[in-house]
Amino acid sequence: MRYRTLGPSGLLVSELCLGTMTFGGADGMWGQIGQLRQPEADALVKTALDAGINFIDTANVYAGGESERILGQSIRNLGLARDDVVIATKVLGPMGEGPNARGASRAHILAQAKASLSRLQMDHIDLYQIHGFDPLTPISETLEALDTLVRQGHVRYIGLSNWAAWQIVKAVGIAEARQLAPILSLQAYYTLVGRDLEREIVPMLQSEGIGLMVWSPLAGGFLSGKYSDGTATEGRRASFNFPPVDLARGDATIAVLREIASAKGCTVAQVALAWLLHQPVVTSVIVGAKRIEQLADNIRATEVSLSTEDLLALDAVTKLPAEYPGWMLERQAQYRAPFAAQRG
Repeated sequence: MRYRTLGPSGLLVSELCLGTMTFGGADGMWGQIGQLRQPEADALVKTALDAGINFIDTANVYAGGESERILGQSIRNLGLARDDVVIATKVLGPMGEGPNARGASRAHILAQAKASLSRLQMDHIDLYQIHGFDPLTPISETLEALDTLVRQGHVRYIGLSNWAAWQIVKAVGIAEARQLAPILSLQAYYTLVGRDLEREIVPMLQSEGIGLMVWSPLAGGFLSGKYSDGTATEGRRASFNFPPVDLARGDATIAVLREIASAKGCTVAQVALAWLLHQPVVTSVIVGAKRIEQLADNIRATEVSLSTEDLLALDAVTKLPAEYPGWMLERQAQYRAPFAAQRG
């Protein structure tokens, strides 16, 4: 297991992060994603930690707070020192019926940070993330609320999730201008069958030095290798078909993944995860599981090394079609190309 600094900080996190969306679900969507109770969750957390994972991600909205509660109890049940684990959680989604029981307002953030700390049985959150963009709340209000939590010691670092590039850059500018706690990370969807991030967000992250945490790295199970024709008759995608996948491109991708996996003696899922771990912009890949065997299989992706030929083959079948202004920026950059090597 390798460790990387989270954004422009000195905080070291494992290249794989344990996701806990499968903890505590009952009815509805959360029940379809996972219904793990305390003993099963304890076993998964122990398996992750034994493999060197020190980074665990949850959210207040997962199973209505049950994921946080179960995770916090697992830390206690396993007798873990608080400083040995980096705990990330998120805020935005509905946590009640009222209009103010959701969003990224100061009122909701401060109330939910307190509630998350109570469920986790902790005195601080290592990484507190805004789970999505709130169109009703000024970005400055959100950032000032997060800064308050950092100054109070309840939160160590802050991050975002599912924001557009322009929204993130605007937030970075506000934080710098007002000397607020800096944004260290973005949690976003990124896979071989979902490379949209590369158009605007990846260049922005690299420019600003912001770390990337990847959610749903197997595209909701599509890249597990269980589906050969895009049809899900079992597993999560059978009842919860998310994230969306272009099936024609997806099937072509699976075919290449199978060839590489066969040559390396590993699984399709491990190759898909290894591809992400080979991307320079990626800080940590979030892996969730319902069974220890599934988690162990994902962890072995850290041992898979992809050759230049492997990466080129995967790029050829999954590369995004050119769009404006990308193709124009690339074309006009050639005006300065002869001088780029002299820059220094």
